[in-house]
Amino acid sequence: MPANSLTMEQKFGINSIDIKALREFCEREGKMVEYRKGEQLEREGDPARWFGFVTEGCFKYVTYGISDDREHITWFSFEGEFAGDYPACLDGRPSQTTIKAMMPSRLLRVSGEQLMDFFRQDAEKMELRSVIAEHLLCQARACYLDLHRATARERYELLLQRCPGIVEHLALQDLASFLCITPQMLSKIRKNISFGAQK
Repeated sequence: MPANSLTMEQKFGINSIDIKALREFCEREGKMVEYRKGEQLEREGDPARWFGFVTEGCFKYVTYGISDDREHITWFSFEGEFAGDYPACLDGRPSQTTIKAMMPSRLLRVSGEQLMDFFRQDAEKMELRSVIAEHLLCQARACYLDLHRATARERYELLLQRCPGIVEHLALQDLASFLCITPQMLSKIRKNISFGAQK
């Protein structure tokens, strides 16, 4: 990874956690698995099985509309981050989301059982399990609150602050889906920002 490339964990600085031990576990025990664009790590409704450290590429987290079966993007995992439906993978509960590669990607993958065995090794690692869950809750809560307290443009600007360079990785429709707006609205927001229009 280039020296000036920041991971999502670093970009979300207020929620950052020390995950070195977990990364080292994936490097030590994980199997390197390659995913073609569109291939799934997990499928919504199936038992969640996998967790891993992304060494190359990007994964998107997708759920589908109840009435129209339209794809809605809820999260991303980039190079240098973890991917998986946590904590569902720990005990094989149904995955709440479909996770699929947005481009050719590689993942140091472990099973949920391996990860649970890792947490059971000692109290410090079991505490890490709780810290990860709290970290994910904080991220999800921040996204939920932003939907209620921020305009579409403000949500876009917050995303750019948290994840500089994200627009280089994602298609317009994927960004729009994550922000819960239409691609047309996102195009308008970008145009207004470029020409200095007021919010």
